Amino acid sequence: MTSSGGVEKCSGVVMATVTELKSALRETLETRGVLGQLKARVRAEVFSALDDPNTPRPPLSHENLLINELIREYLEFNKYRYTASVLTAESGQPEVPLERDFLAKELNVAEDPSSKTVPLLYGLFSHFLSTKEEHKGKIFLRRSAGGTSHEPHDPV
Repeated sequence: MTSSGGVEKCSGVVMATVTELKSALRETLETRGVLGQLKARVRAEVFSALDDPNTPRPPLSHENLLINELIREYLEFNKYRYTASVLTAESGQPEVPLERDFLAKELNVAEDPSSKTVPLLYGLFSHFLSTKEEHKGKIFLRRSAGGTSHEPHDPV
């Protein structure tokens, strides 16, 4: 076996170094668009392995259910499927997504056909950006009338 410029020769066959193989593999996976998916999948599996199934989750409030669903719709629209699966698992969100019409009704949102092609979160964001001048650059937020606690739970 002889070495020439980082390439090993073994019985007349040229073999790439481990570094070159890693580089080629990374490039191929990036080109195919799967490297990010693989990284996200590994992260999801690590979180799943570390998650203690015996630790009770706080109850999912109606508001958190809606917020999580808006986020899930956004994540899935942008093809962040593994991130969406982690959100669903960690939050206790139902596996089956809520109907979009139900979400729109709960949020008091009226949609036209063109707005239905993008997640509701985009429409809400667009609405707040377009009304910025009307409110002199400020949107006034208040606590919900339901008095639901919005304290984050300790994930550990």
